[in-house]
Amino acid sequence: MCGIVGYIGKKKAYPILIKGLHRLEYRGYDSAGVALINEQGQLNVYKAKGKVSELEAFCAEKDTCGNIGIAHTRWATHGEPNTVNAHPHYSESERLAIIHNGIIENYAVLKAGLMEQGYSFKSDTDTEVLVQLVEYTQVNRHVDLKTAVQLALQQVIGAYAIAILDKEHPDTLIAARKGSPLVVGIGEDEYFLASDATPIVEYTDKVIYIEDEEVVALKLKVESLKLKEVGEVKVESNIDITTINNVTKTPEIKRLELSLSQLEKGGYPHFMIKEIFEQPRTLTDSMRGRVNVRQDNIALSGFIDNKERFLNAKRIIITACGTSWHAGLIAMYAIEEFAQIPVEVEYSSEFRYRKPVINKDDVVIAISQSGETADTLAAIQLAKSKGAFIFSICNVVGASIPRISDSGCYTHVGPEIGVASTKAFTAQVVALTMLALCIGKEKGTMTEEQYLSIVRELGQIPDKIERVLGQNKRIADFAKTFTYAQNFIYLGRGYNFPVAMEGALKLKEISYIHAEGYPAAEMKHGPIALISQEMPVVVVAPHCGTYEKVVSNIQEIKARKGRVIAVVTEGDELVSKIADYIIEVPQTEECLTPLLTVIPLQLLAYHIAVVKGCDVDQPRNLAKSVTVE
Repeated sequence: MCGIVGYIGKKKAYPILIKGLHRLEYRGYDSAGVALINEQGQLNVYKAKGKVSELEAFCAEKDTCGNIGIAHTRWATHGEPNTVNAHPHYSESERLAIIHNGIIENYAVLKAGLMEQGYSFKSDTDTEVLVQLVEYTQVNRHVDLKTAVQLALQQVIGAYAIAILDKEHPDTLIAARKGSPLVVGIGEDEYFLASDATPIVEYTDKVIYIEDEEVVALKLKVESLKLKEVGEVKVESNIDITTINNVTKTPEIKRLELSLSQLEKGGYPHFMIKEIFEQPRTLTDSMRGRVNVRQDNIALSGFIDNKERFLNAKRIIITACGTSWHAGLIAMYAIEEFAQIPVEVEYSSEFRYRKPVINKDDVVIAISQSGETADTLAAIQLAKSKGAFIFSICNVVGASIPRISDSGCYTHVGPEIGVASTKAFTAQVVALTMLALCIGKEKGTMTEEQYLSIVRELGQIPDKIERVLGQNKRIADFAKTFTYAQNFIYLGRGYNFPVAMEGALKLKEISYIHAEGYPAAEMKHGPIALISQEMPVVVVAPHCGTYEKVVSNIQEIKARKGRVIAVVTEGDELVSKIADYIIEVPQTEECLTPLLTVIPLQLLAYHIAVVKGCDVDQPRNLAKSVTVE
């Protein structure tokens, strides 16, 4: 969840680190800091509560010299958000400085042991315990920094991505990871370190993804310090990767599929609205090479290569968190309808702890935009240990979840910077729908006519989303009406019940208005008691399946003076006569309606939040990639 950036090379480190922190702001944070070793060998640490801009202001008159440094944005776990608890943290002697993403679960035991040895602590964080442990190991075992890190991490229970500086060795940057992402960028006589590739893409397209329990030493050997006077430093660079148990690893260099332009707003006021409007293109990209040009067949290599595992599956378990869990619910409807395989959709955080019964003929589908979601990662590790086949749906190439999966499908929508997921959600639904169609066709549990009709309609979805986006201004206008609201109810049935939940989540995330999504028929079992003139109700009511039932639910709301915003199919007559506000979507196959009906709900949440003055791209307390429990 936190953001890590590091640099070692011949350039000035500070501008690279600060720019990197800005690139990682989307991950969510409450404080920021930087550590630099200057040319005199001083280790300077600067920290500030709040935004990266606050750190920049604090550093304006400070010594920010140096060709090696680490920087961090913190999302508070242990200890409140303040300057003292912000990273980096010094060791007792202030020889070392550390930044850390993750949670050290046994920090209290380690802290007690260090206090018995005379160590004192300034912060409430688990991270400070780790840097003290490294220094204690370094001093008492008479070992170098990398060995001290290896030995210290052998005592740690929990998750971590760390970077450490030692002012006695200003030519070395040490990093390690377990459960939290870390990537090394390789430049010309320089190295970059980051939580993900966004701070690196500007400088290099060559990266190494650090694996669990690996420790990496990035070193620069300076040949001539005198050359600094003319603005150059000739260096010989090297990289050394071992496990915490000192097993040497051969680094595998990957090429980034990411461009700098993808990380810019492109003229939009926020990343979120940019990403909402990108969906026609991103879904086209997601289907490219999978839905053929005639739009009469789907080919997913992850399915084709593992066909028998799906065809012989007695059960499919989908595990995910947040928005991805909602996509999994939609997939449950599609897989059960088309493939006739029982599906269970699990919150990853609950699945991993409730001693689930997992069989060797189960298929477990993990869904995660980042591919680093800690609970989902742990859930599939559990399932894999019991022999289940793991198939992942992820967006970030090279992330942890796809790397440990047996097979999978990348969504290919490009980086999603807005914390509230939009284009990643629709791409996940497309990928899961394509998988359901592949299984159903191969099993013979759906007719050829049904299969062809849905595949052809899937190819039309991007154009139909464009039509929905054409209503953006009207949605923005009436969204102003609802900024007064303290509560919302969202209702839907069938494939659109998860859409109602997703719409409610979007509103909660970015406008801080309490909202709940329900199956429309469940309204009578409790939520109807809340209906009043002050309670807006959003009803997802496309003309399919249970349409007449939903119309009845809307009439029940209006009878109690509720205010209704309805998402309906173009040309709708019944709901249009009774709802207060109407948003139309084009006609499509029922299983594909979520791809259209969710768009107005994304726009509604966005515009309400903007009018309220909320930070839609970085909502309070939230992080884009939840890499801790």
